[in-house]
Amino acid sequence: MQDAVRLLLLIDGAAEPVDDPPPPAAPFGAVAVLRTQVLLQKLDFWLRNPDYFANMLLDRFEASGDAALLDHAERILTSEEPEIRRHPMLRYRFGAYEPLDAALSVLAGPGLVFRRREGTPGRTRQHNYYLTEHGREVAREIVAEEPALGYYVERVALLVAVTAGQGGTELKDEQYRQQEYAGTAYNARIGAITGRVRQRLAAIREAGAA
Repeated sequence: MQDAVRLLLLIDGAAEPVDDPPPPAAPFGAVAVLRTQVLLQKLDFWLRNPDYFANMLLDRFEASGDAALLDHAERILTSEEPEIRRHPMLRYRFGAYEPLDAALSVLAGPGLVFRRREGTPGRTRQHNYYLTEHGREVAREIVAEEPALGYYVERVALLVAVTAGQGGTELKDEQYRQQEYAGTAYNARIGAITGRVRQRLAAIREAGAA
């Protein structure tokens, strides 16, 4: 159930509006779609691993000079978030991966999110994840009932903002630039980088103060 709620809030925050008229594959009531399993898995990795996300924010800061990105990273790294929010993922053939079937079944049952395959018979090109109007309503309701879940809403909004314009393959390649990630054996959990990223933040702050 925890995975289902996180995925619902991730898809709600990251999906793009469905075309008008909707494509034939879209389920009844669909209002938004997140395209490709690779994109979903890579966004979910950063959502589940705040230390890697903070490191990505530091990369973006060093590339752009945007102090707000440095501040976001510092808020993560000077808290216990990397420890208490971390939910490791497996490394598979295309990077971070976690089976989604169970969580998606929980969401599909009441008509919140549906996965649709795109391609030709016998050859799936990609999976798309459709959020329904009911799914969007439920996402709002559960956050209103459990305000602590607003953490995911805010984090997804920031995640979407800093990865705007990038597809799943680009995000996968970015994650692979971390040695700990790339060096993880297949079907093993990807280890934390919290200590290293905290040291990196300290060095950036020290250099800025010099």
